[in-house]
Amino acid sequence: MYLSALASAFPRHTITQSDFFHRLRNSGGLDHLKPRSRELLEKILLGDSGIATRHFAVDDIESVLQMDAGRLHAIFEEAAPALAAEALTKALRLAGLVPQDLDALLICTCTGYLCPGISSYVSEKLGLRPDAFLQDLLGLGCGAAIPMLEAARGVVAGRPGAIVATVAVEVCSAAFFLNDDPGVLISLCLFGDGAAAAIWRGEDLGGQLKMGNFRTIHQPEHREKIRFVNDGGRLKNQLHRSVPGLAAEAVASLYAQRSCDPDFLVAHTGGRDVIEAIEARIPQHVLEDTRAVLHASGNVSSPCVLFALERVLNRNPDTLFLTAFGAGFAAHSCELSRAADFA
Repeated sequence: MYLSALASAFPRHTITQSDFFHRLRNSGGLDHLKPRSRELLEKILLGDSGIATRHFAVDDIESVLQMDAGRLHAIFEEAAPALAAEALTKALRLAGLVPQDLDALLICTCTGYLCPGISSYVSEKLGLRPDAFLQDLLGLGCGAAIPMLEAARGVVAGRPGAIVATVAVEVCSAAFFLNDDPGVLISLCLFGDGAAAAIWRGEDLGGQLKMGNFRTIHQPEHREKIRFVNDGGRLKNQLHRSVPGLAAEAVASLYAQRSCDPDFLVAHTGGRDVIEAIEARIPQHVLEDTRAVLHASGNVSSPCVLFALERVLNRNPDTLFLTAFGAGFAAHSCELSRAADFA
């Protein structure tokens, strides 16, 4: 399966970390928190978290903390298909294609639920053929983009001439929560909204990167350390302080199974501590592009590894190692190469 194009999309509302903190404070949203919790938020949002700005689907982002589950879902239902469609439109344009050229559309998300899935809405918005194969992947968390690519590779294997689109889209702000739990507070300071879309073909049009060597690790014994839980109908992120170490150990294990030494290691952002932990375990790679994505957009969950890939592609690499991780606990990897002999 060969990469033809990759593009991203973000909501138009952008806010700095310091502005986010001041909005929370001025709205009275912090008044019910313990002093220690307020200090933690101030430390992260006004300190060196590695994040400068984030993008949100709503302008008055502090208001989402007062919304019930129904209103939050309405934000997701409106924003997720729109972001996915925008990213896909950009990717199709870069590939020199129109929506009717697509034989399949796969979309992953974890920050909301629609039935039919987002793929149905995007197909309608862009006018895909009625016989295009649609598939939605849910519940895979921040690591979802890479398993989605493997699922797309399965589609291409069955139909070698197919043109397949993959979209990772998250509206993390629709799952914002505020209480005194440190994991909840850290999540509030890290996550943002956005989407990334890629176009794949079953045949090489000349010098394209081929995807293969997918690997995965599942560790359900660590599930409670990073997952969504349901709290009164709202999604609440559960995040343990051990996650950076877990992620780094899993990525190192996957990296040991690589087929070659890549030009670049492209990773999901996670957060500053996650990036530093991975670099400590795999010191031959500096995650410059992953860190740049975190700085510009925060952690947008599943699209982040594709945001970083989009940046790396500007350097015209020959070999890449991609990795993403999250809820489960699970971690995944694949490789992209211009001269690969992947099956």
